[in-house]
Amino acid sequence: MPQQKDIVKIAIQMPGAYPQLIQLDQKKPLSAVIKEVCDGWNLPGPDNYALQYADGVQMYITESNRLDIKNGCILRLTKAPGRCAEDLFKGIQSSDAGVRCDSLKELANVSRDVTFAQEFISRDGHLVLVKIVEDSNENNLIMMHTLTGFMELMDHGIVSWENLSSIFIKKIASFVNAKVTDESIQQVSLDILESMVLSSHSLFVQVKQEVTMERLIAHLQVVFQLFYLFFRTNQQIQTKAMALLMALLQTAGDSDRQEMFAFLNKKNLRQYIFKNIILSSGLVQDEMAHYLYVLQSVTLNHLEDRMRMPLDCYSQEQRDILHTLRQAAFETDSENSLSHERRRSLCAKEFRKLGFSNNSNPGQDLVRTPPGLLALDTMYYFATHYPDAYSRFVLENSSREDKHECPFARSSIQLTLILCEILRIGEPPSETGSGYHPIFFSQDKLMEELFCVCIQLLNKTWKEMRATQEDFDKVMQVVREQITRTLSTKPTSLELFKNKVNALNYSEILKLRQTERLHQEETLSPPVLELKERLKPELLELIRQQRLNRLCQGTMFRKISSRRRQDKLWYCRLSPNHKMLHFGDVEDDTENPPIETLQEKIPVADIKGLLTGKDCPHMKENKGKQNKEVLDLAFSITYDVEEYNLNFIAPSRTDFCLWTDGLSVLLGRDMSSESMRSELEILLSMEIKLRLLDLENVSIPDSAPIVPKPPSNYNFCYDFSQTEQ
Repeated sequence: MPQQKDIVKIAIQMPGAYPQLIQLDQKKPLSAVIKEVCDGWNLPGPDNYALQYADGVQMYITESNRLDIKNGCILRLTKAPGRCAEDLFKGIQSSDAGVRCDSLKELANVSRDVTFAQEFISRDGHLVLVKIVEDSNENNLIMMHTLTGFMELMDHGIVSWENLSSIFIKKIASFVNAKVTDESIQQVSLDILESMVLSSHSLFVQVKQEVTMERLIAHLQVVFQLFYLFFRTNQQIQTKAMALLMALLQTAGDSDRQEMFAFLNKKNLRQYIFKNIILSSGLVQDEMAHYLYVLQSVTLNHLEDRMRMPLDCYSQEQRDILHTLRQAAFETDSENSLSHERRRSLCAKEFRKLGFSNNSNPGQDLVRTPPGLLALDTMYYFATHYPDAYSRFVLENSSREDKHECPFARSSIQLTLILCEILRIGEPPSETGSGYHPIFFSQDKLMEELFCVCIQLLNKTWKEMRATQEDFDKVMQVVREQITRTLSTKPTSLELFKNKVNALNYSEILKLRQTERLHQEETLSPPVLELKERLKPELLELIRQQRLNRLCQGTMFRKISSRRRQDKLWYCRLSPNHKMLHFGDVEDDTENPPIETLQEKIPVADIKGLLTGKDCPHMKENKGKQNKEVLDLAFSITYDVEEYNLNFIAPSRTDFCLWTDGLSVLLGRDMSSESMRSELEILLSMEIKLRLLDLENVSIPDSAPIVPKPPSNYNFCYDFSQTEQ
């Protein structure tokens, strides 16, 4: 008897037959299961049949993947992969063009399944497809199905790409290079060439020789003013052309890559992408976003060599650049007339003002890698392209007190490192990454221009934080956050980035951090806010009951005479049935007197109002004589026809809040004390945390998931009861 865990209840379909509902025993051989199914429909030759999924990706069921079958799955009885492969192998070689077309179309569909692909390739079916392409005697439709089927078969990695002939490669390249050809053929051809380039360097060389870069760029520069359907086709060709271009760039050696970049810059590719892809009205698709990210990554990685190269203290060129930075900041016309020692002392002093830690040998500050020489490049770019801003930065900080000056060189070196980390310079492109920066495609020198904006931002933030040298790391953390947050908004131009990053000042960063801290505690997410609103009535009722219970316990109050002597005590408490307020004078040594000993009482129904602070009658009588402390503790109740009142001065602010809240509850009013608000927040926070314990480390969405529409019918429900009987 099979165990219940090995039994899967499924349905099996076959065209023209009533579906079978069976209990599949996963321990039973698949051949035996297929035989039982064939017997149920009186089909001979069970070896000619196989099972595959009826919905979604219609994969064949094999012994290796049968455990993926779940309860309720619908399978289909179909031709065995070997039989299907044999039929299609014959069909694609038929003399009838219609049979060939239908066979190739079906082949393109079923080749997605690895089981079929193994059977078809074992018959050398892929070589037949290669022959069809090399002969090129077929029409466009047959050629498109041939290329699609070939691509699907090769994707399984059963056959190596390097086994392909040069004739085949030239033919595929000709489809891409042709100015007039079927868009579908071009699309699949670009796919095939991309896979070739990524598979080996030898194929990269062949493809680079055969595919003209001009034609590849032309595929990217498609005309957009077309009908939607045609635009969609062109967009797909654009994406495939971009994929092949990125494959060529990633596989190329340094010299080849430099040559390709020079060609792409000459053709203004980045400007074209920025104008016609990024700024276009259509949304950038995920696949295209990935290739834009790859292009950005490969381009920025050209800076990696400079980033990882330390300054050479013996390089005259690099020493000259350091002195150019010094001379641009400090005008030293009479420097040549000074003696060697005097000039050396002056240089050291000016390098110190410039912010170098090692002022006698500033090159030592640039030995650390990263950022290495890239930091020197960015400083030199800023000094030469924005000389006024550079001089203003250095001179402004030179005139400050030593402890408050912002060191330009030290800040520049650290800022360059931060930008390298944010832009991921030196990291190979991720296979799934899609985080490109639109601003990259609008700037020729993104790294340098970003540095020029951010170094001025750093100086501004330094002043806002009133930082000293000890605060250097804190300032750099804030600047990193300012840059990261601004880039995450995807600014499309340097000017837009500059405006946004400068608007995100230090106080705004502090506010954002506070808000995010609350969000991390799940206190501001919409579902939690909604839950809070639902919990409030219950918790407010709990606070009301606590206030009434506190009034029932009572409180000792002091009477203040006109001579400011606190010489009398009186006690007030609420009756257990909440109908009477009992009060009366008591002695000093009395604690919690019984309700019967309190001589006076006021029916709660006769209470007309509650007054607090300076509105109280006993505060008005002594107007100008009461201090703020007493005013904050005073409250009164008016009763009867507002001719009588009972005046209180609470012993503490806590008692004041308890009594005013309790009396408000008796009068049917809302509680309004700060104590009530604090307690409500504490109770809400505790209740929310308790309810969210089971959702720890689970992100709560901002909105509820969309409930799908009900199905048009419920015919998919099977009744297993008869089978079980």
